[in-house]
Amino acid sequence: MSKRSRFFCGHLFFSIILGLLSIFFVFKIWYPFPLAQALGVVPLFVMLIIIDIIVGPLFTLLIYKEGKKSLKFDLTTVIVLQIAAFSYGMYMISQGRPAWIVYDAFNFVVVKNSDIERKNIEQADIQFQKPSWFHPTIVATQNVLPTERDTFLKGQTKTSTAIRYPVYYTNFENAKRRLKMNALPIDLLEKYNDKNKVSTILKEYPNANAWMGLSAPAQEMVVLINRDKGEIVKIVDLRPW
Repeated sequence: MSKRSRFFCGHLFFSIILGLLSIFFVFKIWYPFPLAQALGVVPLFVMLIIIDIIVGPLFTLLIYKEGKKSLKFDLTTVIVLQIAAFSYGMYMISQGRPAWIVYDAFNFVVVKNSDIERKNIEQADIQFQKPSWFHPTIVATQNVLPTERDTFLKGQTKTSTAIRYPVYYTNFENAKRRLKMNALPIDLLEKYNDKNKVSTILKEYPNANAWMGLSAPAQEMVVLINRDKGEIVKIVDLRPW
């Protein structure tokens, strides 16, 4: 095997390892199934893999020529650009990760890390001031009067909503009573979904006897609930409306 082929194979091998690690972080930690679909991150991630994991090694194959004076500089440039592009892509994906899944009376809402309103965030409980880097956290909004929200939101951007302000978050455990009261009958899922698909999913989660909608940027989902215990069973790929 020529030096050119060995270098290409080595570069491709490390690029594949990098790609596998990124798959683990994106789809197992930051966007656990089915949240990747709910936030529409899959096309962006595929583009990142194609550009940085596949195109990078191909460039080294094209420019590698033994005896070339600028070979080290050219190869270093390709690798540095590949790492820079990959790092930027992963940073953007991490910023768009679901930081909070917020229960707000009649549905759940995915709040991306980039959508968190950080003004006055120091007024929030310390556990809500910084989202986890490893998984989305389920929280609930506090029971506050509309006038209190209006007072806090006065002067903020017109598109801001209280659900994006951690100052209004509380532990999900504190909202179990609301959840039991507002959860919807499981039979209603068949109104918006294929009956066989609903049946198949419910067989996987027999403890689910109610549900609520999950609002997300790319695709709405369903949160299966055990109404008796006031607990979340699973987020599933069904339509809530």
